[in-house]
Amino acid sequence: MFNRRLFMENQINTVYILGIGAVGGLYGAKLHDMDSSILKVIASGDRIARLKQTGLNINGKVYQFNYAEPGDNSQPPADLIIIAVKHAQLAQAIQAITGFIKPDTIIISLLNGISSEEQIGAAVGMEHLLYAYAIGMDAVRQGNEINFTAPGRIVFGEQHNETLTARVEAVKTLFEKAQIPHQIPVDMLRSLWTKFMMNVGVNQASAVLNATYGVFQQSQEARNLMQLAADEVITLSRQAKVNLEQEDLDAYFTIINTLSPGGKTSMLQDKEAGRKTEVDIFAGTVIALGKKYNVPTPVNQTLYTIIKAMEAM
Repeated sequence: MFNRRLFMENQINTVYILGIGAVGGLYGAKLHDMDSSILKVIASGDRIARLKQTGLNINGKVYQFNYAEPGDNSQPPADLIIIAVKHAQLAQAIQAITGFIKPDTIIISLLNGISSEEQIGAAVGMEHLLYAYAIGMDAVRQGNEINFTAPGRIVFGEQHNETLTARVEAVKTLFEKAQIPHQIPVDMLRSLWTKFMMNVGVNQASAVLNATYGVFQQSQEARNLMQLAADEVITLSRQAKVNLEQEDLDAYFTIINTLSPGGKTSMLQDKEAGRKTEVDIFAGTVIALGKKYNVPTPVNQTLYTIIKAMEAM
C-alpha cells in the first residue's frame, strides 16, 4: 500500500540510482548538486572502491557520490529508484534493487526500448513503476569522464496523465528542485513508442554508419536510413493501436539538429567500446512484433543481421 501522505507532501528524501554511465551520471550529478545527502549510487564493492579512488569527472567537476552495495541492510529504503543500466544488465539490476524497495517506493527505468517496465514490474510489482525514458541528451562517457552540452529531459508518468497522480507530482517536484528538465505527456505509452521509433532509427543507423549526430544533421542519405528503419515502427504502431505518425518522427529530427555534432548515440558508443549493443531490443523487438502482426520488417532484419555480424568480428 502506498504512503499517500508522503506523496501528498511531494517529498522524496532518498533516491537511489543504479547505472552511473552517461545518462545515470548526468542526472546523478544534478541530484547531487541539489542535495548530496539524498542520493546513493548502487554498485558492487569493487566498483565502489574504484569510483571512490578516482571520483567521476562530469563536465570538468569531480563527483564523490555516496554508495550502497546490493543487499546492504544498513541502508534506508528508497523513496525513488532510477534504473539507468543497459538492457543486458537489467536482470542483475532487478536483483540489486530488491533490498531497497519499500511498499511506497517509486521506480523509473530510463532503459531504451518498450519492455523494461514490464520486466521490472513482473519481478517487484507493477505498482512501483512509472513509465519513463530519457531523451535529447548528448552525454558521452569515456573512462572516468562524462561530458555533455545538452542535458536532455526525462519523460515520465503513469500510462495516462490527464490528471497527475500524487506520485507523479512527487517526482515532478524533485526534478524541479534538481533542475532536471522533464516532461509529463498525457499519453505516456504513445510517447514511449515514439522514443522507441527514434532509437530504432538513429541508434542503429549510427552504428552501421559509424555516424555522429553531425552526420545526421548534414547527410540526407543518413537521415533516409533512419527514416526507413523508423517507418517499420510506425506501421507496427498502428497494429498495436498506438498510431504513430510521420510528424512524430519529424519532431525527433528537430531534436537531433540541436545536439552536439560530435555527440554519439549509445549504440555507437557501445560499438566503439567493443560492448554488445542493444540491437535485440531495437531491431529484435521490431522483428518479433512484425511476426506477431504479420508485418514485413526487411529494413530492421537487415540492420539486425549487420549489427550482429559486427559484434561477432
